[in-house]
Amino acid sequence: MQNLDRGILSVYDYRKKSNSILFFIAVIAIVGMVASMLYPILITVFNGLKSREEVFAFPPTFVPSQWVWENFDKGWHYIDLMQFLRNTLSIFAGNLVATVLILGLAAFSLSKLQIPYRKPIYFFFLSTLFIPPTTYIIPNFVNLRDLGLLNTFWAFWLPAGASAFYLLLLKNFFDGIHNEMFEAARIDGASEWRCFIQIALPLSVPIFSTLAIFVFSNAWNDWFWPNLVLQGDNIPLATAIYKFVINARGLPMNVRFAILTMVMLPPIIVFLVFQKYIMRGLQLGGVKG
Repeated sequence: MQNLDRGILSVYDYRKKSNSILFFIAVIAIVGMVASMLYPILITVFNGLKSREEVFAFPPTFVPSQWVWENFDKGWHYIDLMQFLRNTLSIFAGNLVATVLILGLAAFSLSKLQIPYRKPIYFFFLSTLFIPPTTYIIPNFVNLRDLGLLNTFWAFWLPAGASAFYLLLLKNFFDGIHNEMFEAARIDGASEWRCFIQIALPLSVPIFSTLAIFVFSNAWNDWFWPNLVLQGDNIPLATAIYKFVINARGLPMNVRFAILTMVMLPPIIVFLVFQKYIMRGLQLGGVKG
């Protein structure tokens, strides 16, 4: 049988001149968006491969006339990137554990347990999404200071267990799992903890995979909060780049771009490899009407 799947426009729709014009405009808009997003990335990469003089040449050149690969070697040895990378990965690992255990158990409780006032609690967490995150900075800093957790990774791991957005994504995903499986497990004597570990958690691999990518992105890109709560060699990679590269004096511009390229490419590669899990996880965890 012939495959009848089609997109938004069929072959017959293209015969209308108005549809063809709108389609052409849409393609031009998409090409413009792609170009505007790729341009700063390519400029960073190519400037990292230029000589110092060519970076400041006028008129500027897009592609290097001479590829200077030793810029990356100089950038690699300029700061201890591996030390700051380990700090970033430690923050990511702790944040992921907090997301799985704290937010996972909280979402499972709101979805599958008959706890009192479930709906008011759900709407309370939903309402916190409308509060600007910047308003949390001072209270969080004061709390962590009073607890003696400044300059430790706990300053990231504890707040990671209070993400209302991740909680609601997980809760709506758990709502889609049939209750009969949990009821059968309870009849067989399984506790709620076993229901979560042996049933809910294995079935939630898609949404947790998506959240892992989000947690990684936040840990990789965040520099402001680590700049407040960490000092010395404990800072993550983004904060180190801000302190020692962006604000550096005397660092050649081409070497600076080479360092930025090395820091920029890993999250891009992670997204390109796992983009299907991101889209599928958002669809599975989407808020239902």
